Amino acid sequence: MDALVFNVTTAALMVLMLKGGLALLGEGTLRGRRIPWAAVALTGLALAGVVLQACWSGAMDALDADPARSGWWRVLTSVFMQNGGLFGGAWNIATLAVIAALADWFWGAPITLGLFLAGILLPEQLDTLFGAGGHHSTDPRNFAGSSGATYLLGATLAAALLLRVLRELPTAGTGLEKVQRTEALFATGVPVLGLVMWFAQANGHGLVSVYGYVLGAAVCLLARPAAYRTRPAAPALRNMGRHGLMRPLATPASVADSVSAPMAAAVPPAAAPPHSPAVTAPAATQAAPAVAPHAGAHDERRCADAHRCSSTQMKTAWCRPRRGGTSAQGEE
Repeated sequence: MDALVFNVTTAALMVLMLKGGLALLGEGTLRGRRIPWAAVALTGLALAGVVLQACWSGAMDALDADPARSGWWRVLTSVFMQNGGLFGGAWNIATLAVIAALADWFWGAPITLGLFLAGILLPEQLDTLFGAGGHHSTDPRNFAGSSGATYLLGATLAAALLLRVLRELPTAGTGLEKVQRTEALFATGVPVLGLVMWFAQANGHGLVSVYGYVLGAAVCLLARPAAYRTRPAAPALRNMGRHGLMRPLATPASVADSVSAPMAAAVPPAAAPPHSPAVTAPAATQAAPAVAPHAGAHDERRCADAHRCSSTQMKTAWCRPRRGGTSAQGEE
């Protein structure tokens, strides 16, 4: 039962980190992002360690971090060894790939690799400094595995998410929106659950998460990544804005103008009074009625002088007047 609770709480802590990382980057922005080469490299090393264990029976004894054995390399090589069985090894590699990818997209490859290295070296030094490790360092589960460095790296994303929410507080107006409250819940849940796991279960994943949370907050304030300063937009929305497909919302005035213009054009002008000067104007000033053109194409049967029509006139379906000054239409 204790092992089940241990695994469930450890998985719950990872879920909080994953949700926080997705909220930090924006779930709709992942499809169009670059290849996270730092994540590819770290995952490749972890897979290479598994292959080495399968091909060499003495790999664990030579490369794990058992304090009973000596070797300066063990603290580094033990991270890429897996001792949790098939399910535990698959979980460690899968979470490493996802967390490292999210970190690479947020921090960039150099900072991601630096934070992962800190996840390897820092917990042991801090445990020794504060005496937090104690007898727990002799637990065989701590001799190998990438979960410790992965949890520290994931906690840095949760800290960056909380800092961004706090940074948006002055512009929030009436308070946090629903999305911001959810993000704050994910971000603050990581250190809280981590401390509970450490004190209640002596679960080292919780303690390294607290270390990573503090480290991530410090690095975020110094590096100030782009996703910390502004919320990233989805690639589809960025492309629409770049090509001018996004237009500002219509204002009430513009809507009223667009509705009134067709209505004004459809309403006929008011009729003039019977004795209006415009109606009783002299007949000499009134324009002569225009002669309507032939409908459709030029009709040679209706035009007596079709042979005298030019190409331009053919296009407009007009005929030149006859020699006597009378048009073909007038003759009809």
